Amino acid sequence: MSIVVQKFGGSSVADAGCIARVASRVARMAEAGHQVVAVVSAMGDSTDDLIALARQINPALPQREMDMLLATGEQQSIALLAMALLHLGRRAVSLTGAQAGVCTDGLYSRAKITHIDCRRIIKELDTDNIVIVAGFQGIDEAGNINTLGRGGSDTSAVALAVALEAELCEIFTDVEGVYTADPRIVKKAWKIPEISYDEMLEMAAMGAQVLQPRSVEVAKQYNMPLHVRSSFKSSRGTIVKEVAKVPREMEKELLVCGIAHDLNILKTTIFDAEDNSRDLARIFLLLAAENINLDMISRSSNRNGKQDISFTTGRDDKQKVEKLLKNLMEEMGLGGFEIVDTLAKVSIVGAGMITNPGVAAGMFQILLEQGIDIDMITTSEIKISCVIDETRVNDAVLALHTGFNLDAEDK
Repeated sequence: MSIVVQKFGGSSVADAGCIARVASRVARMAEAGHQVVAVVSAMGDSTDDLIALARQINPALPQREMDMLLATGEQQSIALLAMALLHLGRRAVSLTGAQAGVCTDGLYSRAKITHIDCRRIIKELDTDNIVIVAGFQGIDEAGNINTLGRGGSDTSAVALAVALEAELCEIFTDVEGVYTADPRIVKKAWKIPEISYDEMLEMAAMGAQVLQPRSVEVAKQYNMPLHVRSSFKSSRGTIVKEVAKVPREMEKELLVCGIAHDLNILKTTIFDAEDNSRDLARIFLLLAAENINLDMISRSSNRNGKQDISFTTGRDDKQKVEKLLKNLMEEMGLGGFEIVDTLAKVSIVGAGMITNPGVAAGMFQILLEQGIDIDMITTSEIKISCVIDETRVNDAVLALHTGFNLDAEDK
């Protein structure tokens, strides 16, 4: 009997009606002869509500206690879903991340899963229970609850699927799959039937919010196929897997598979740092010590014989970046720094870029024709990203989607 892991996001379990719908879907999978492990997020906006409440109590948001608090959101969801399944006459049991054996590295709010002890889950499955596991959380060696960061339930589900050697991991969400662009912005966006791990990873990392990037990394590492689909419909969604190389004559059609955008961009520029590798390394080592994840980085020599350094992070890191640089100003003789939180990132993604020159020029030309200035640029073999003014994001996404022949009427 094969194991299937199903993950349901917050919108899928937002209220009693949604939970009942999810219970019916999970029960149908069990009735089809599968052992089912369901991974569940907190209900609707409950995580945001808990954060807002915590800010009223202590604006500093102590990390350990925040993890303790936020983990309760998933605990509500798993208990309610188990109750719904029991009401349908199915055997079910809910488990927190700790009870399910999800072990983490001890980093609050951004923990990584070190390993999973599946013995409890397997024991429950062997007694014909549907197992409901709290996503987004685990427990470290000291017995402290750790959360995995925004979208962490995706990673919980994929890691469990790998550890249990599941046949498939289904990710249920409020959209029908992975689209060529955000359908709320681009009405002509269309659902991609299959996408490679690499393309999905770039799409997720560049702002497409269907999957947490870390979950795609785990799926790719262990070759675990993912099925991203709607929790409100029964139609097939998008399969994320290792896609075979297409014949060369088809590559032009696959030049760009999607447009992603990200509004969570914070750009920091440091002025007049010493023009040497030692100071550059020191700055970035200190940022890493604060668990600040960097995206784009650029440096340039200025007229003073020194260097200006720019990098982007998430906006949640603004206070940490500001505090760190203020402490470094006098110590390193910096000329100052500037933090800008009115920018966004727009990206084009596609495996066809590898063998087709001129893609970057095409992107820049499309943005130029729209009068959109580019602040920073970064590239990989299958991705090009530009930082632009956040007020022009919709214009950029629409123009790029049309410019790279992704509009649905052209398919």
